[in-house]
Amino acid sequence: MYGLINRFTTHPGRRDELIAAMTGDAGPLPGCRSFVVAKDPADPDAVWITEVWDSEEDWRASLDLPAVRASIDKALSLIASFGERTVTLPVSLRP
Repeated sequence: MYGLINRFTTHPGRRDELIAAMTGDAGPLPGCRSFVVAKDPADPDAVWITEVWDSEEDWRASLDLPAVRASIDKALSLIASFGERTVTLPVSLRP
């Protein structure tokens, strides 16, 4: 498995817009086991995205899907800065 944990900071007051952009219906995401969008309780403009994929190749392929591209394009205008980014190798995933 392949995992990513990313922190994004939006322009002031735009966090809910980013969450909406990142949680819209992107249709099927082959190889995606989990995609979690979470508010940072310590920063009203920060969002954490935690992803688990079958493989890095599945994650990379998802970036070429039209619905994912549209979501990313919309999100980019809302993001003021990119924070921490961590690649992980998940060993267990429970429902």
